[in-house]
Amino acid sequence: MRLVLNSLHDEVAAQLRERIFAGVLTPGSFVDELALCAEMAISRTPLREALKVLTAEGLLTYQPRRGCFVSEITERDLDEIFPVIALLEGRCAFEAANNASDADLAALEQLHDRLDRHARARRINDYYEVNFAIHEAIITLADNRWLTQVIGDLRKLVKLARLQQLHAPGRLEQSLAEHMAVFAALKARDAEGAEAAMRTHLTRQRIALRELARSQTSRISA
Repeated sequence: MRLVLNSLHDEVAAQLRERIFAGVLTPGSFVDELALCAEMAISRTPLREALKVLTAEGLLTYQPRRGCFVSEITERDLDEIFPVIALLEGRCAFEAANNASDADLAALEQLHDRLDRHARARRINDYYEVNFAIHEAIITLADNRWLTQVIGDLRKLVKLARLQQLHAPGRLEQSLAEHMAVFAALKARDAEGAEAAMRTHLTRQRIALRELARSQTSRISA
């Protein structure tokens, strides 16, 4: 019975997580437990267990006597999160440079070739997908489950903000150059160079997002 309950609340958590990332449950919105129970045909026990999981991940915020709300990620949150991700993913790049086999590097080279083609064609959605695959591959090559876990949790929060940093002027080309710098260091087995390049890449992401947010605010107020 315990295994069944666990699998059910995990499934419910996955469905709710997907709705949050898709924008169906918007930042700041109230999570209506009764409506969700009726819609999903489940009892409140697995739903509440799922809500605890998402609250622990930071995707939901619990307010006493009011219930759960979808978390809102502020500019301050992003300013605090990105330096941490940069440190952690930088360490992943360091470890990956030491761990990667020739076959691993060949697979990464194919991903970077695809990234380059998407950038030249300005296929931003396809670029995002390959970009994500490259980051995941480097994290996997680091082979450190604690890094993987913490980065995964932080990425969920960044994803909650529904950011589109590649739409900032010149950012697509800059991002590609940064990725190529990381890969060049990995290929040279330069662990410190790979770490520094990855940290630069993520730091510049935050700068691009900040500039994009300012330009959008300026257009709204104009």
